[in-house]
Amino acid sequence: MPVNLSRSQVLVYGAVAIALLLVGARAIRSGGAPDYAVGADRPIAGGPAGFSLGGGGPDVVVDVTGAVRRPGVYRLPVGARVTDAVERAGGVSGADSSLEAINLAARLTDGQQVLVPGRAQGGDVAAVAGAASEDGPISLGSATVEQLETIDGIGPVTAGDIVEFRDQHGGLSSVDQLDEVNGIGPATMESLRQRLQP
Repeated sequence: MPVNLSRSQVLVYGAVAIALLLVGARAIRSGGAPDYAVGADRPIAGGPAGFSLGGGGPDVVVDVTGAVRRPGVYRLPVGARVTDAVERAGGVSGADSSLEAINLAARLTDGQQVLVPGRAQGGDVAAVAGAASEDGPISLGSATVEQLETIDGIGPVTAGDIVEFRDQHGGLSSVDQLDEVNGIGPATMESLRQRLQP
């Protein structure tokens, strides 16, 4: 049965349809890609020096320290690698840095500290600002074999196995993942939990 609509009803229905189309188009646009480019940081007003904030979207916040030009806390997209964090911090601070001591391909995890070690005058890798002391916390994401050997129950072979395991898995997000490494028992895991930080 045909429906007879008056001219005013047609105008009302037409206006409602246009309004719904406009609202839908706006919702689709706002649900698209975030409105910031990776690498275009906005410093937080009043925040600590070096703290940068990207736009919306899932991010990780990392502390980049050591032999870099602009040490600080940075926000990067999920899936970013250690090399992205070093680049965001202005790159290495000179010939004294030792990038070969860290895994640049490891994925970043939220709250991770990326420590770029420096070289001592003799050419050996030396700890730089923010490095772990003999009894201080050690970064799980950048710990060297030598640093791991300072942990109770960890010898050179196990330390090497831990670094190899971390590299094979593209980094680690939790100390508990080291339970999968051969030769690490409950007592050693407890020592690792006390000394390592994600």
